[in-house]
Amino acid sequence: MGCDLPIGVFDSGVGGLTVAKEIISRLPGERIIYFGDTARVPYGSKSRETVTEYSRQIIRFLISQGVKVIVVACNTASALAVDVVRREFDVPILDVVRPGARTAADATQNGSIGVIGTEGTIRSGIYSKLLYGINPDLNVYGKACPLFVPLVEEGWIYDSVTREVARRYLEEFQGKDVDCLVLGCTHYPLLRNLIRDVVREVLGEGVTLVNPAVETTKDLKFLLAERGLFSGGEDLPEHTFYVSDGAEKFRSLANSILPCNVIETKDVTIKTFE
Repeated sequence: MGCDLPIGVFDSGVGGLTVAKEIISRLPGERIIYFGDTARVPYGSKSRETVTEYSRQIIRFLISQGVKVIVVACNTASALAVDVVRREFDVPILDVVRPGARTAADATQNGSIGVIGTEGTIRSGIYSKLLYGINPDLNVYGKACPLFVPLVEEGWIYDSVTREVARRYLEEFQGKDVDCLVLGCTHYPLLRNLIRDVVREVLGEGVTLVNPAVETTKDLKFLLAERGLFSGGEDLPEHTFYVSDGAEKFRSLANSILPCNVIETKDVTIKTFE
């Protein structure tokens, strides 16, 4: 039955595991098939056309695995490709940008919101567009942080180099009175503790960090309920993980992030799904 089919989740690399973590924790009966495009990470510096084509390939792969819904757990792909692929494929496709924007609009007290993300996400202006659509009186400030993704992929989550990079990026929000900061890339919640500490040092107390993964999972839960797609399984499912390169390195990082044991990660030649 359709309700027992898995949920597809994909990202340019390990960042989408922050979304997978929320799904596993909040929807424990659901089985996940995850794809990390580790051979082509990062997406943030690539063109809209390239990110859209990569997303098409991955969606075709996930559909071949029989998924019932797909979560684009990548802000760049959500910003640049989701509108196109939703028109091209019949499977329900959720993104992480819209839930993040809603959460930020609800969280801010003074109407000044900072957004950090990849070059592609910030350049697209998607968060500003969505936030101004919710409340045109908001002040939205975006900052591209392109070094965060490779630092996370390298596993330098608590490194002093990463802290210095974060400081340089976040200093650009000084004087803007932001009280809410959107972690506009699914890699960034893996740096949450480091970013929180640097925010306190650079911008002061009282800045709320928004992780879109939580609200995305709520949207997923609503969609499953609305369409009668909740899994009927009573046992904890076995999740499956695929990458386009570096399976063992990915597995090691995944086991440090997820609340389940990742026993195996499989390589996929994703270009064959053109």
